[in-house]
Amino acid sequence: MSILRVAIAGYGKMGKIRGKCILENPSTELVGIYEKDSELVTGVSSNIPVCKSFEELLSLKPDAIFICAFNNVAAEYSIAAMQAGIHVFCEKPPARTCAELSAVMAIEELAGVVLKYGFNHRLHYSVMEAKRIINTGAMGKLLWMRGVYGKAGSIDYGSNWRNYRPYSGGGILLDQGIHMLDLFHHLSGCKFDVISSVLTSSYWDVDVEDNAFVTLKSDRDGVIASLHSSATQWRHKFLLELCFSEGFIILDGILSESRSYTPETLVVSRREFEDITFAMGKPAENTTWYENDDSWRKELDEFISAIKSSSFKFYGTSQDAYDVLSLVESIYNKSGFYEN
Repeated sequence: MSILRVAIAGYGKMGKIRGKCILENPSTELVGIYEKDSELVTGVSSNIPVCKSFEELLSLKPDAIFICAFNNVAAEYSIAAMQAGIHVFCEKPPARTCAELSAVMAIEELAGVVLKYGFNHRLHYSVMEAKRIINTGAMGKLLWMRGVYGKAGSIDYGSNWRNYRPYSGGGILLDQGIHMLDLFHHLSGCKFDVISSVLTSSYWDVDVEDNAFVTLKSDRDGVIASLHSSATQWRHKFLLELCFSEGFIILDGILSESRSYTPETLVVSRREFEDITFAMGKPAENTTWYENDDSWRKELDEFISAIKSSSFKFYGTSQDAYDVLSLVESIYNKSGFYEN
């Protein structure tokens, strides 16, 4: 297979990002788009068919498909595509519920195609370097993690489809906090139990949570992790702190299409309290600044490599997706937020 014929279902913000990567990659060809809102597909080359239904998109018989549609159809579209023998790349969240995702995974096992989910944060350069440092063992035992992921909101935030539960399945935790939870798994190598969970709808008039305050404990080694996922931060904020027996790592900021979470930096420091010549509480820090985000391109490259070689190991497997979605479900269940 030389050139991979790729289609896109959903041509909003994420569909356009994926489309740009597909058009720029010499190993892929964009052969079709399905988008209900015709205003979103203006400017698309006349050589690329714009389909009126998902079924019409599948009839083009692409080799692979990117599903960038609403959460309520992610599982349905993934299943239909795999049953047609098409490789699938699906945006996060993988589904609204674990039950929906389990149905997808059952088809994946039978279909013999590649299924990859879009957790691009793992492929940011700061995260990749943090993972490399952790894997050397130089930082010692991981003690705790603390993550903050906040959105500024917008004048139309309350009317966004992501805040309508039948479409989204949940609020800010499922939409954005899921990325931080995935990084907890990725960087620690642990699975977590939910110790406490408080979800609120404190400002926005929506039927989903606009804040999630969560405390987790790992199933081994007793690593504690806390998360605040917020839609009332009033500025875009990404911060992940990891404290080890021998020092700490801080991921502060992350590059995005809007660059509103920048700068992206990685701070690495060794604890220092044995030598009294050093100022207590002010250890030397090494800060690296990052200017490029190639995570979208890297995800596409992984997807292509996985299709071309069954032995290729990639991030964003269905098991990765299930692990983090089940943690989200546990957080929701612990909070009781959706019981009424």
